[in-house]
Amino acid sequence: MNEQTFSLQPFPSNESPPNLKIAGNIARNGNQLSIRYMLEGDLKKIAIFPPSNTPSRKDELWKDTCFEFFLGIKNSARYWEFNLSPAGHWNVYCFNGYRQGMQKEIAFEKLPFSVQNQADGFALGLDVDLDKIISANQALEVAITTVIKHKDGEITYWGLTHRGAEADFHLRDNFIVEL
Repeated sequence: MNEQTFSLQPFPSNESPPNLKIAGNIARNGNQLSIRYMLEGDLKKIAIFPPSNTPSRKDELWKDTCFEFFLGIKNSARYWEFNLSPAGHWNVYCFNGYRQGMQKEIAFEKLPFSVQNQADGFALGLDVDLDKIISANQALEVAITTVIKHKDGEITYWGLTHRGAEADFHLRDNFIVEL
């Protein structure tokens, strides 16, 4: 099993950084991928939708607080974007190359994940079988990201690294975790 911990950083801006910490771990065992995010800090200022009784596949989750990760096949331009909303909504998109050929990944009919509100934080965890999209022997490059929408409407973009002039989670240079 290949397991790694992570800590996300906000995209640099002229604003003072929010009093938040986003960390977690990601692991791959064969073709089973597990990812856990922990958001800690002053959550009263964050727009986090309560869990939905009917979580479903939805578009444009990144316009609100959304936990994301990107999976790319090593030495291939192809990649997938996974979006996980604190409300339980989700989506997975497939791309042929950098922001090219975006389409819903129909291999996933649902993507159940856990959401836990805690006294001093928020936790989100997903276990997913990747057999439907890749083979277990394919090496993966991963970008782990989060979009945080503040109650005042400000949005901050968090990633393992930010290698572009603007916050751009699709840049393959940001896919720095190898699994």
